[in-house]
Amino acid sequence: MGFLTDTTHLHITMWVVGIVLFLVAAFMHRDSKGRKIVHMITRLVYVLIIITGLTLFVEYSSSDAMLYGLKFLFGLLTIGMMEMVLVRGKKQKPVTLFWALFAVFLLVTLFLGFKLPIGFNFFA
Repeated sequence: MGFLTDTTHLHITMWVVGIVLFLVAAFMHRDSKGRKIVHMITRLVYVLIIITGLTLFVEYSSSDAMLYGLKFLFGLLTIGMMEMVLVRGKKQKPVTLFWALFAVFLLVTLFLGFKLPIGFNFFA
């Protein structure tokens, strides 16, 4: 499964696709059939994000286990907040807190991902 762990390109591509689909689903009308379809596709992308992230975690966590573990945790929290925004939005419950948590967790996840040795070196 070298294509999953040689580079982070597949994982980053899945994240970009996931965030775009999440934003599309979040801003669609809550009762539309299209939103339900996009939400289901987004859930499939969540699974692919977790699989690619888990393979990278297993492959590279021996070099800095704590940072990789934190990134994995914040990645899961980010996905959790994405799902909470979509589900609570459909039920017409308040989502402001979950949007804020999503933004914070996403920024922390991106920072850790770029800071780790296998990530892009923006913070050198």
